[in-house]
Amino acid sequence: MPEKILVTSALPYANGPIHLGHLAGAYLPADIFVRYHRLKGSDIIYICGSDEHGVPIMLKARTENVSPQQIVDRYHEMNKKSFEEFGMSFDYYGRTSSTVHHEVSSDFFRTLAEKGEFILKTEEQLYDPKAKIFLADRFIKGTCPACSNPDAYGDQCEKCGTSLSPKELINPRSAITDAEPVAKETTHWYLPLAKYQKQLEKWIDAHPEWKSNVLGQIQSWFKSGLNDRAVTRDLPWGVSIPEDVAKKYNVDAEGKVLYVWFDAPIGYISATKEWAQAKGNENLWKEYWQNKDTRLVHFIGKDNIVFHCIIFPAMLMVHGNFVLPQNVPANEFLNLEGNKLSTSRNYAVWLNDYLQKFEVDSLRYALACNLPETKDADFSWKEFQARHNNELADILGNFINRTLIFAHKYFKGKVPEAGQTDNLDKELIDKIIHAPAALGKLIDNYQNRFYVRDLMELARFANKYFNDKEPWKTRNSDPQVCATTIHLCLQMIRSLSILAEPVIPNSVRKIWKILNISDNPNWNEAGQLKLQAGQQINQPEILFTKIEDEAIETEIERLKKAQTSSTSSQTPEAELESLITFETFKKLDLRVAKVIEAEAIKKSDKLLKLQIEIGHIKRQIIAGIAQHYQPEDLIGKKIIVVANLQPAVIRGNQSEGMLLAASNENQLTLLTVLEDIPTGSKIS
Repeated sequence: MPEKILVTSALPYANGPIHLGHLAGAYLPADIFVRYHRLKGSDIIYICGSDEHGVPIMLKARTENVSPQQIVDRYHEMNKKSFEEFGMSFDYYGRTSSTVHHEVSSDFFRTLAEKGEFILKTEEQLYDPKAKIFLADRFIKGTCPACSNPDAYGDQCEKCGTSLSPKELINPRSAITDAEPVAKETTHWYLPLAKYQKQLEKWIDAHPEWKSNVLGQIQSWFKSGLNDRAVTRDLPWGVSIPEDVAKKYNVDAEGKVLYVWFDAPIGYISATKEWAQAKGNENLWKEYWQNKDTRLVHFIGKDNIVFHCIIFPAMLMVHGNFVLPQNVPANEFLNLEGNKLSTSRNYAVWLNDYLQKFEVDSLRYALACNLPETKDADFSWKEFQARHNNELADILGNFINRTLIFAHKYFKGKVPEAGQTDNLDKELIDKIIHAPAALGKLIDNYQNRFYVRDLMELARFANKYFNDKEPWKTRNSDPQVCATTIHLCLQMIRSLSILAEPVIPNSVRKIWKILNISDNPNWNEAGQLKLQAGQQINQPEILFTKIEDEAIETEIERLKKAQTSSTSSQTPEAELESLITFETFKKLDLRVAKVIEAEAIKKSDKLLKLQIEIGHIKRQIIAGIAQHYQPEDLIGKKIIVVANLQPAVIRGNQSEGMLLAASNENQLTLLTVLEDIPTGSKIS
């Protein structure tokens, strides 16, 4: 019996179209893996779908004055269609707004609740008295404590990038009504992750073969210690808390839903159930999710590591009826023309737009050559063009085309009979025999860049073989040698086509049609010389037409315009705030201060606690600069602070002022003084 393999890709969020960063992170690597295993004859299914709950969808719906369901319906269909055209071979593409998903998620929550695994906490959260709803982090705005941006969100400042919580914002306000939020008690269920840390550590220790970037991030979370994690939220959009569970805990369930991080990964299970139902066997999903021998593999981007390697496994462990991931090969990020992708600035290559202009396999190949498997990678249009023209067209396409044309011109379009083989022939045969195992091992170890590299090296050798054998000469001087050469070249085309199917499936099916071979060959048989002498070959066609410079320049210019537009919008003139009077400015007490102590705040990767000296006065400031400065580098530094700012409590620490800094998208620099001026000196 072939092993059962269950593959998932991170559920894309249904609030926007798919871009290249998505493809390079979680989707193309998975599709290559799945296609390879299908060719191997593995019992494998590939599950994905749309993640359709959460605050960003509600925000988009509010912006467009439509319902959240309308938003997710639009992007679910758009992304599903784009994936299909890109060649993603999902067995099932579900969605988390489906009835089955709501039922499965509710049952999962109920099981954990009945086992007593949750703890209940009643805490104060911000509430909009006008809208009469609790405010999710993203529905709260205020002044960023790190850069003074007045429109920072309650989860992050999009100006300086600092991660925040609503309590850290200065002068918070509702993003819905602009009302000042009030603190109000609410009760939620929490998953006590610390309780399962040792069990999780033991499980992770059993997987030293996982990628180093994944293990490194997991260990950093373990080192900091796992905390209780809320699994419910007060929102009008999501999977509702089961009434029976709420009643058992004596909690009012109205307006409470499962936190999106909790219900989204359950979407893998619910989508598999829907797949089984579509197959006419409602229990078929259990053979994958509840079979201890199943090889479960999650393909994700690095921003999802904690959810798939700690939180979801903890949920599965506690539930007890599901297999755990055998591997989570997370990829790093893909940059674009040397810059970070930015969907808000339209600095991206959108899949649905690409598909209207270029061939699918060109993108699949170019991305596969440069996947961010161990570090961030960069996509450039010039490299894309070079990969297509110089490799797909000039190496692979050229070898296939010249061989097929030669066979039609001199062997009546049939596979010629092979004769005796010389050393070069034997070298070609040897490469054919050993290629499936070597390339397959790379795919199985999630090394797709090396797989594509070695695949093209095989095509390079084939081209060299054709040149070295000189069939245009031997057809007259030694017809039997010529026949053997073309016979082996046709065998190589067949092998290359099977081995290339995971990465360029559309082009490969054209090759199979030309060769008159099955569209469902076996991977291992790519190492065999299966073409029979006399087999008819169809007329060849150009597989890869060269991409012209003009088409590439158009795409580069579009990105330059997006970047220029963004840069110009960030100029000092464009960022000037509304005018204030001199009297208002005089109210600010700006002083020179000296940092005398600095330390990181536990369980925060953004905040530092600074002890400062303003003349003879000592103050404490909490600043979101940990990603830009090490604590020890700040000792003795003279900075500029707002000394008369009303104190605020940030992460349980009192902050008695604000330091000044200059920031752009990538850098934050503290403002200081050139001269050795005494602390306490007033800035005027």
